[in-house]
Formats: sequence, structure tokens, C-alpha cells
Amino acid sequence: MAETPDLERSRPPVSGPRAAARAVADATIRRRRRPRARVLPPFPRLPLWRVRILAVLAVLGPGLVSGFADNDAGGITTYSVVGARFGYAILWVILVCQVVLYFTQEAGARLGLATGKGLMGLIRERWGVRWGAFAVLLMLAANLGSTVAEFAGIGSALSLFGIPPQISAAVAAVVVVAFIALGNYSRVQFLFVGVGVLVSLAYIVSAILAGPDWREAFHSMFVPQLQSNPAYWLAVVGTVGTTITPWGQAFIQSYVADKGLREEDLKASRVDVLFGAAIANVIGAFIIVACAATLFASGQTTITSASEAAQALAPIAGEGASILFAVGLLGASFLGLGVVPLTSAYSTCEAFGWETGVDWNWREAPAFYGLLALFIGFAALFVMIPGLPLIQVMFAAQVVNALLLPFILVFVMLLASDRKLLGHMASGRFLTTVGWLATALLVLLSVILIVSTVTAS
Repeated sequence: MAETPDLERSRPPVSGPRAAARAVADATIRRRRRPRARVLPPFPRLPLWRVRILAVLAVLGPGLVSGFADNDAGGITTYSVVGARFGYAILWVILVCQVVLYFTQEAGARLGLATGKGLMGLIRERWGVRWGAFAVLLMLAANLGSTVAEFAGIGSALSLFGIPPQISAAVAAVVVVAFIALGNYSRVQFLFVGVGVLVSLAYIVSAILAGPDWREAFHSMFVPQLQSNPAYWLAVVGTVGTTITPWGQAFIQSYVADKGLREEDLKASRVDVLFGAAIANVIGAFIIVACAATLFASGQTTITSASEAAQALAPIAGEGASILFAVGLLGASFLGLGVVPLTSAYSTCEAFGWETGVDWNWREAPAFYGLLALFIGFAALFVMIPGLPLIQVMFAAQVVNALLLPFILVFVMLLASDRKLLGHMASGRFLTTVGWLATALLVLLSVILIVSTVTAS
């Protein structure tokens, strides 16, 4: 091919028909000398149903990770405590949470799809920095207790193997920060989903090994068994608070935006949210069933932690169920320790307009990773305080989540129904009605809790 330019330069200039003919001849020579590109056979035309499945799989992630992370250390502890204390009587709350969780998470995912921005960023743009700061402070207040609960769960699980909580907390903090900082979106999501699957399988098998009364369990799920004592309503609010969380609402929107999903991914994203909500509530139900069938049935109605529940399962349901319960607690705690502080970093950076996202490196987003390390480090030091009543902290965190969630949902519902912001993706009459009903239900539960507590005192 190097000869052609020299040959062309050595030829005398010509014009007219001869020039045109020579140009055609030179072009033909160049095409013949150019190596032929390898032509690959076309892909076979896939059936429509396979194309749709592939499209859904490409979008899956934010809803699933959020659903798996709902069953973190605080969630498992709460489900264990209420299962041991009230048996199957709280299962109806799980069914209600399934409906509410789907529609609230769908609204958050839709906001992320339509705008490509996180919740706190939209609140700041719509109502100003003050409201953005107010919302992020609510989020951080709820997230602090949840992050402490994750460290407490790791310490409780590893203490069964003789590892001191101080060592487990320090190692867990370093591992989680390093993995998120050195990874990228795909690796982080793969780890989150993988750990979530492990946790889910552990609790499904442990519940089956417990030999529950499935007929009574299904009856309690569809027929509420209400009680008037404040402890019961505290358990109801705690169960709601560990299933539908402020951080979960912010996390799914930020994660959708971070993944780069857009309007055309709406249908697949709704499938993702549906699966995530179902996973969160089904696993929560299995944990309650496992403790109701063993601890409640045997009269051990007072436990102080999920690790104690794991130990108590051994003589009743067998060593296998106990080990699986402990392994599930450890995996869920690591998953929550990655997701909850990540949400705190997302929310804070969005509220103040700083760079955010796991695909940025430390130099490109120093505030994001610095805040992530700060939140994890502070919670790790907090959980090392000698004599700290971890079970009270873990359960109280879920109650705080339930009390603060209505404030966050008000922002979400107002944004999701804003047609100037979302256009045709704004909530219609049905989604708006369901969303506000869910918010009103959570407010009602908070009022019931406050009234019942004041009356009892």
C-alpha cells in the first residue's frame, strides 16, 4: 500500500477524461490492496420474549440491592424479636409492607429514570439548600442508628466464633470502604446481589428446618391479629421501619441515576423494584416464621439479639438452622454496612452539589469517599463503646426510621407528581392516590405508637 502514493506523485498531472479514468483506476487498486474486513454472521433473530428478558436483566440491580439490603442486621434483629415475642401475629404487617414498599420504591426509581438525579439533589433544586439540608439531616439521623446496627450485627455474628467485637468492627470498616473505593459500579452491584442471595437462602432454609405451622402462618398474614398493648404497636412500627426506610427511598433513586438508566428502562425497572420488594418481605416473613415456630412456641419470648436467636435455634431446630441463621446475619450486616453509609454519602453530596458515584475514583470525588469513610468510621467507633446496649440501639433505629419516613415520603410524592419535572413520567391519579395513602398510613402508625406509649406511661 506504500507504493501507491509514490506512484501517484511520479505521474505527470493530467486533466479532462484521462484524469477521471486514472482516478477510477487508482481507487480500484487501493480497494484491491486493502485487507478485507472479516464479516461475522448475523445473530439469529431472538424471539420477542427473550429480547424482553435480556432488557430486564440489563436493568436489574437497584431494586434488588435495595430489597436485599432492607434485611440488614437491624431488620433481622427486629424480625427475630417480634417473631419470638408475638409469634405469627405480626405477619400481616409484612403483607402491608409489600404493597407500600413497591409503590414508594417505584416512585423513587421513576424519579431517577426521568431526571438522572438523586432525591436530595432534586429537593435542593426544587425547594432550596435549606430544605435540602433539612432532608439530608433527617436521613443521616436515621442512617446513623442503622449503620451502628450493621456493626453490631457483624460483632454479634463473629462473636459466636470467638472474635471480639472491636476487632470485627475495625476489620469490617476497612474492608467495606476499600472495596467500594477500589471497585466500580458493576463490581459493587455484583457483590451486593451475591451477598443478598446468600442471606436469602440461609433464612429460607433455616425457617424450613424450624418446622413451622404453615397454615397458621398464612392465616396470620391475611387476617390481622391486633392487640392493644403498646409493646405490640412498637413491634408493628419497628417492623414497618425496618422494611420501608428513608435510606432505601433515597438509595434506589441515587443508584438508578448512578447506573445511567433512562426513561426507556421504565418497564424493566418496575420489574426490578417488584422483585426487590418481594424479596425483602418474603425473607422478613421467613425470619419471623423461624423464630415463631421455635422460640415463641417453646416459651422463649424474650431475646436480646439476632445472634441470641441463632444460638436458641440450635437445641430446637438443630445445629444447621442455628449456623445458617448466624451466617445470614453476618452476610446481611456486611450488605447493610455497604449500602446504608453509601446512601448517606450519596445524599449529602447531592444536597450540596458535590460529585457523587461509585464510578468516580477518590481524586475525582473526594467529598463522596471522604464522607463514606467518615460515616463508617464514626459508627465503628460508636459501637466500640463499652457497655453500649446494642439491641436497644438496633431496635430504636428501626423505630426512628418509621417516624422519619413520612417526612421523606412527602418530598417523594410531591416530586413524583410534578409534571413540569417529569413530564409524561409523572404519577397519574392511581399512583398519586396510592402514594399518599401509604404516607398517611405511616403517619397513622406513628401517631398510634406515640399515643399508646403516652397512655401506658
